[in-house]
Amino acid sequence: MSVNVNRSVSDQFYRYKMPRLIAKVEGKGNGIKTVIVNMVDIAKALNRPPTYPTKFFGCELGAQTQFDTKNDRYIVNGSHEANKLQDMLDGFIRRFVLCSECDNPETDLHINPKKQTIAISCKACGYRGMLDTRHKLCTFVLKNPPESDTGSVKKEKEKKNRKKDRESSNGGETGNNEINAPDVVQDGDDDDDDWAEETTEEAQRRRMEEISNHAKNLTLSDDLDKTLEERVNLFYSFVKQKKDSGTIGSADKEILAEAERLDVKAMGPLILSELLFDENIRDQIKMYKRHFLRFCHDNKKAQKYLLGGFECVVKLHQAQLLPRIPILLKDMYDADLLAEDVILAWAEKVSKKYISKELAKEIHAKAAPFIKWLKEAEEESEGSEQEEDVENVEVVYSSSARELKMETVKPEELDKEDYDIDIDAI
Repeated sequence: MSVNVNRSVSDQFYRYKMPRLIAKVEGKGNGIKTVIVNMVDIAKALNRPPTYPTKFFGCELGAQTQFDTKNDRYIVNGSHEANKLQDMLDGFIRRFVLCSECDNPETDLHINPKKQTIAISCKACGYRGMLDTRHKLCTFVLKNPPESDTGSVKKEKEKKNRKKDRESSNGGETGNNEINAPDVVQDGDDDDDDWAEETTEEAQRRRMEEISNHAKNLTLSDDLDKTLEERVNLFYSFVKQKKDSGTIGSADKEILAEAERLDVKAMGPLILSELLFDENIRDQIKMYKRHFLRFCHDNKKAQKYLLGGFECVVKLHQAQLLPRIPILLKDMYDADLLAEDVILAWAEKVSKKYISKELAKEIHAKAAPFIKWLKEAEEESEGSEQEEDVENVEVVYSSSARELKMETVKPEELDKEDYDIDIDAI
């Protein structure tokens, strides 16, 4: 089955297709590994060496990779689901395949080993620019340029060798005979010196774009030299601009990319909570679930920051939110934004990192019914016989008392309409 190379394009007639990634987990224990069964076919569709996306997976997962090019086996250590790797492949395609001008995947990479730069050119729109080389994969690419790349190390060495051969055959001087023909500007010789020699208006425009992009990349690199506080502020400004412009709804991928660029991914949920949550947090959890999941999925540190952001929101809207703490925590739990063990660990210790210790204690006290329910559910899943107790517990919201409480009722009373909120029905 094939998928669009750019999966953000939903057009079924989109001409650029690639095979859906197939992963096979092999081995056991410390020897477990994931083989990308069709990596060669995927790489061919992307016009990139199969080692590049494989190494990208390793960089993103913090895992070792293995390449057996003779047998077409490309391996990432550890057990990884195909869907997760497919989503990760989207990140590789966005960074190293798609043209930044036209989003077309008809691009080539050009390595300049002397300047340690990676250029990208688009055969569809003519764009030429420089890649941001701060991603760990770039170190691998610079050391392992694509063999088909006319601007690669291999081609550069061949050109120098030909020049040496001509000089030796001509007594150290280069003549004007036919052996010089291959060194006349060849189609695809894209190193920087050749670009500078072009004088057409189009070539000059491309050259200015390259300089502009290079300057932009230098600015991006400078951002990483800033303090953590400064980088967090930059991220805050970026998200706020998306919110103010009304484009926040579809900007989840951009927001994640910016957090990764500034190296503040784990803290992302803290900033998002401040900007996207208010007293209507229940609706906003549903509205921005995708945004938070990009940070919180399988990332316990990010989930801890989400809980910190949640505490800050409660502080700003205590009257409306304090009574609803159990429901709000369950909303985030049901949305897979918070894992059970992260919530239970948070409940064990009252922290004054984000709010006063007094308010933190109050939040924890209000959260107690949900924590109790969560522990009982955990015990039930482990085979304990507490099913009846769990079924007989519900959360009741009393508008007059403005508080949430856990009440034990008889099973037959659960069908009556004299309660407002059942925690299992939220």
